[in-house]
Amino acid sequence: MNLPEAGTAPGAAAVAAPDAATPPHERLPLYGPGFASDPHSHYRRLRAQGPLARVGIAPGIDAMLVTDYQAAVDLLRDTETFTKDPRAWQEGVPADSPVLPVLGYRPTALFSDGAVHARYREAVNDTLALIEPHLLRAEVARIARQLIADFSATGTGDLIAQYARRLPLHVFTESFGVAPRDGERIVRGVSGMMDPAEGAAAAYADLVGVVTDLVADRRARPGRDLTTYLLAHPAGLDDDEAVRQITLIMSAGHDPTTNLIGNALLRMLSDTRYGGFLHGGAMTAQEAINDVLWRDPPLANMGAHYPRRDTEFHGVALRAGQLVLVSFAAANTQSPPAASGLAVRSGDSAHLAWSTGPHRCPAKQPALLMAMTAIEQLTSQLCDLELAVDPSEILWRPGPFHRAPAHLPVRFTPLDTLPGTDVPAASRSVDHGPARVGGTPNG
Repeated sequence: MNLPEAGTAPGAAAVAAPDAATPPHERLPLYGPGFASDPHSHYRRLRAQGPLARVGIAPGIDAMLVTDYQAAVDLLRDTETFTKDPRAWQEGVPADSPVLPVLGYRPTALFSDGAVHARYREAVNDTLALIEPHLLRAEVARIARQLIADFSATGTGDLIAQYARRLPLHVFTESFGVAPRDGERIVRGVSGMMDPAEGAAAAYADLVGVVTDLVADRRARPGRDLTTYLLAHPAGLDDDEAVRQITLIMSAGHDPTTNLIGNALLRMLSDTRYGGFLHGGAMTAQEAINDVLWRDPPLANMGAHYPRRDTEFHGVALRAGQLVLVSFAAANTQSPPAASGLAVRSGDSAHLAWSTGPHRCPAKQPALLMAMTAIEQLTSQLCDLELAVDPSEILWRPGPFHRAPAHLPVRFTPLDTLPGTDVPAASRSVDHGPARVGGTPNG
């Protein structure tokens, strides 16, 4: 990602004047229905406290949240002051905390630095590089058409449960060689670990169980899938390391892609700036996706870092091992964008939805391709889609990390057969063809 160099020194960015009704050091919770329904009002109040503010991410669990654009860029690139290893912080967190399935240490690229990070990251990057775009697009289009056929004859549907959540599931299970019977366990594990509930730990444990069985099977019976290629990588991952990289790829790929598709569809169906798009307007799926990546990125608050020692960062004192999160949503929507020097932000060259620095998202292109293809397929097949409820009635999944509608009810003219295809409506199944991955294994 090419980020513009800021013209101001670290910590010198303009800070909005505090709202008289906002206490200067208020600890705001980033969980519960209040935050989920209106996160941007929380971000405005947090920005008034400075570039970093104290927040709650679960009962009894605090974090410092970076809301300033330039501070976020500086943090994400600073490998000297900060570490990604959470183990010092984790010592003070209850073992049953609902945030540990997301933030707790595991031997993966996400929670490591230096040479260890480079080893894991190379294995992940090389494995993902085997996904050939033209095959991925064809596979997503095929799965999309069959998912649409499952509900197109009814005239109503839930675009989250019946489409946005299921489409990445089928892509991931086929790419990694997951047995069809384990697909629902994968999606329950990935979705459950992101929710601030008592079942988060159990959801992650079940996800690990499925992938552990998969890795053991591929050690014994290699196939033509990403799991086999990861195991054959010169990095020489042991079984647990391989399991953890795969669960990381799935959790970092499935839920955010689901959220990106859902958020973009909601924007297209409800935002007056897209008026008429689904009925032949000029706006494109790419513009809707870009809009969402700026304002409502699928992972709104993440990028966990921990100071290696007591330090001062952008004028704020931080303790060694203290949890510092980046609000990609707050940083992207900072106004005026004094830190970036941009009068108008457009395109994808400056937003932080994919993070930046050594831990930037390695799956940006596949995720964008999946989301774009999914939206194009849906809007071309069901061209008179409209929301079945007022936009204000949409419920959002609670939690500090993601921005995601829980449901997206729609109505449309029922179809007997999908236009331009021979796929009958209400086919009620998605055919699991053989996993198709391009390239050859390393080593």
